Amino acid sequence: MNTKEKIAALRGLMQEHGVAVYVVPGNDPHASEYMASHWCEMQWLSGFSGESGTMVVTMDKALLWTDSRYYLQAGIELEDSGIELMRESDVDCPSVTEWICDELTANSQEPKAKVGVNPEMFSVNDYKDWSEKIELKSIDLIKPLWTEDRPAIPADKLYPYSADFAGETVESKLARMREKIAAMHGDSLIVSALDEIAWLLNIRGNDVEYNPVVISYVVLEADKCTLFVNPEKVDSPAQNYLNFNNIDIQPYEAVFDYIASLSGTVLYDGARVNEALYEAIPEGCKKINTKSPILIDKAKKNAVELEGERIAMRQDAVALTRFFKWLEEKAFKHGETRTEWELMEKLHEFRIMGENFVEESFGTIAGYQGNGAIVHYAATKDKCAIVKPEGMLLLDSGGQYLDGTTDITRTVWLGGRIPQQAKLDYTYVLKGHIALARARFPRGTRGNQLDALAKQYMWEAGITFGHGTGHGVGHFLGCHEGPQNVRTDNNPTALEVGHIISDEPGIYRTDKWGIRTENLITVIPAKPTKATTTEDEWYAFETLTLCFYDTQLIEMSLMTEDEIDWLNAYHVRVYKEVSPLLNDDEKSYLAYKCQAIEV
Repeated sequence: MNTKEKIAALRGLMQEHGVAVYVVPGNDPHASEYMASHWCEMQWLSGFSGESGTMVVTMDKALLWTDSRYYLQAGIELEDSGIELMRESDVDCPSVTEWICDELTANSQEPKAKVGVNPEMFSVNDYKDWSEKIELKSIDLIKPLWTEDRPAIPADKLYPYSADFAGETVESKLARMREKIAAMHGDSLIVSALDEIAWLLNIRGNDVEYNPVVISYVVLEADKCTLFVNPEKVDSPAQNYLNFNNIDIQPYEAVFDYIASLSGTVLYDGARVNEALYEAIPEGCKKINTKSPILIDKAKKNAVELEGERIAMRQDAVALTRFFKWLEEKAFKHGETRTEWELMEKLHEFRIMGENFVEESFGTIAGYQGNGAIVHYAATKDKCAIVKPEGMLLLDSGGQYLDGTTDITRTVWLGGRIPQQAKLDYTYVLKGHIALARARFPRGTRGNQLDALAKQYMWEAGITFGHGTGHGVGHFLGCHEGPQNVRTDNNPTALEVGHIISDEPGIYRTDKWGIRTENLITVIPAKPTKATTTEDEWYAFETLTLCFYDTQLIEMSLMTEDEIDWLNAYHVRVYKEVSPLLNDDEKSYLAYKCQAIEV
């Protein structure tokens, strides 16, 4: 079926079940950002391949909400589908629930008319919020439609993740979480987020592309820890590991019956646990909705994890140095051209040479010229731009190493005359990037309080960007992890020592270029200054990423002496830490790229 045929078939089921509106969010039962293809229902129904979106279908309308990262992409992919694009980042765009209420009222129906949703695809918090505005009917209408070509839930083997990399044993983590559960007067904790389960049990897997997680659930109790997972995923070594750590195993689907047997006080994170799991909790239980203690502790990297991140960054820097050297010296030799896909493949070739490399941490974005302005652009082998030795290239990529997770963006000029606007844009971005990296702030500061530091210079020029300035990053886990971030949203999570976030402001000019500069930074205690007049604890950032910037794109008249000093010191550090891993020819290239710039 094509998109229009799928929507028509869905409307037939809606009419059969008395549903006025059906909602298909871009979610899975585990509140994952990256999902196993089995659960990509929104993408299957709409034909839109972006990671974030919500599809709404009525008897005569079909709409898709997505954020500014995907406007250009969605506009292309939804063309001729009959689906209207709703730009949810725009201030005048109604929310999904606002639109549904208005639509039902406009059609002379009660605002409480039935709206169908699959409760496994809605978090408890979202389901509650929606229920206060509209009447929800729990029903899965996608399952009977998506049959023949629906991928199975992955059954790859899980494997132990050594405490030598994790920095803490399973025994220690379980004991600490049980103490926190007891402190909240709980008897059990339901865990459905895959990154939390992987961290808690020191297990990893291959179930979700770019994310080394295991599709599973966990129920943690005072005297028992139960992992709900497909038994096919547990081979003999994994079984021995789980037995050694006193982790019981039950089938993945058994989680609902098990939860239905619980008693006492049940803790759950309503932002991450789905409504179907919540509804399985017995009526007689006391239910406490609380932010997951696993999420909070996982975000604060221990000393072993941070050192692992530094090791991974050096490996990544070697790959990037070799890639950019190849790009400048060999890629276009004898008048050749390349495609964006070829650049992605070449970078992968260099990354897999790195020690402990496992896979990319997300799909590499190689955006040439105007494609760089599509924030989450995804080239394919059959649909990508030809790259010439001229113009702008935005390269956003990352690696999953056993030591840690990397994420880096560099924008480079490939040749030809550099437009003055390109230099101004690059420098506004770089200045904001440096401003955030150099920030000092008191304990208790939230990411949204720092967001303007990275945007101030482009704001002065009347420019901004729609994506977040910084996202949390996992340790050999998800490239995008919370709860910490840096963006305009009022996130109550304060930045703490051990948090890792990205620092990635950008400027995007449709059909011209995209410019983004990204490093990963971690929160550290700040060195005291003579000017400090309070007893507050002060924090700063340590930059983890190690890769040179394209200094030919800098408009030097806009740079301050302090910014130039920071840039030169960073390049000295890059050469010092990366050059021992390179051959002599590569060292010479890196030395050239890291040479000091004059005030």
